Amino acid sequence: MTAPLNLLDVLAQIPDPRTRKGIRHPLPAILSLVVLAMLTGAKSYTAIAQFGRDKGFALAFALGFRRGKTPTKSTLSDLFRRLDIAAFEAAVGCWVASRLPDGELHICLDGKTVRGSKDGDAPGHHLVAAYAPAAQAVLTQLRVDAKTNEHKAALALLGILPLQGRLFTGDAMFCQRDVAEKIVAGGGDYVLFAKDNQPRLVIDINAGLVFEAEKRRQAAAFFPLRRGAAARGVRGQQHREGTRALGEADDTVDDDLDETPRLERAEARLRTDA
Repeated sequence: MTAPLNLLDVLAQIPDPRTRKGIRHPLPAILSLVVLAMLTGAKSYTAIAQFGRDKGFALAFALGFRRGKTPTKSTLSDLFRRLDIAAFEAAVGCWVASRLPDGELHICLDGKTVRGSKDGDAPGHHLVAAYAPAAQAVLTQLRVDAKTNEHKAALALLGILPLQGRLFTGDAMFCQRDVAEKIVAGGGDYVLFAKDNQPRLVIDINAGLVFEAEKRRQAAAFFPLRRGAAARGVRGQQHREGTRALGEADDTVDDDLDETPRLERAEARLRTDA
């Protein structure tokens, strides 16, 4: 496993949308403050700004603020209106992925509407996310606009995520042929729910399960007979006969060999007379 990435180094790779003139706070410092504040439960610009003021100069200098002061609510609002959100989420996703435990291969695909994003008649923001249960964090997510759906957004997500050796799970919305083909082509595997939106697939799955159950039932009925027959033949044990050691002589078998030629000659004479 490679060493986990440093959050400040990852955030420093995000392009700054501001012009150089009048910049008071470095972009990595602002973004790291936002991440820390949200991890403690802050959910608004006001709460994030208050978090920075409460922590004081020590945290400000540790995060890279030059003047020991953190940004205000208006500064945060102006920055995030122009920030490249896709680049920000990709950077945070790389940071989270670098901290996954060894052997963690499970990724969940899920779509949710952001709480509080609906405004009057305007629909809420619907996102499709790739969630890592081991880290309890979202690796990456995409917004689903009115011209697409979760199915198409999932295909775009799979083009961003590493697929090799990963197991992807999802509900019936993602149970689509092109989604499964893209995962397999990338070296991954999938477990998807099949419901009434794929009636023919459900019928084929049920038929396959019935066929496999019948094969196992027939195998269970056949193999015990074979094991019993093999057990009776081990070490000379035969029907109505005791067990003898290997290589031990058998008088009954020798008598049968002596009588066999006489029976064959008698049968030959009968056939000749006939």
